[in-house]
Amino acid sequence: MGSTELAANLFRATQIEEKLRRDEVKGKGTANRTHREVGAKVRQTIQELGGTMPEDLPVAESIKKIETKQCKQLGKAEPPAKKKSE
Repeated sequence: MGSTELAANLFRATQIEEKLRRDEVKGKGTANRTHREVGAKVRQTIQELGGTMPEDLPVAESIKKIETKQCKQLGKAEPPAKKKSE
């Protein structure tokens, strides 16, 4: 996930959270409906502004691939092993 998609998701999530709190939404069904409505409005805004829809954004390069490339550039065989707690 790239920074544009992360930003859109964060904006959507914060707006949903605020609306649920502000409107004192109770119940799972009402919360789900509110979630869908806010998500639809965020998507509509992206579309109206001429932005790229999240599903059309390029896939970000995986961290593993980036680590491998950096290790090769530094002359290391492979990335260090991760601890189980990470």
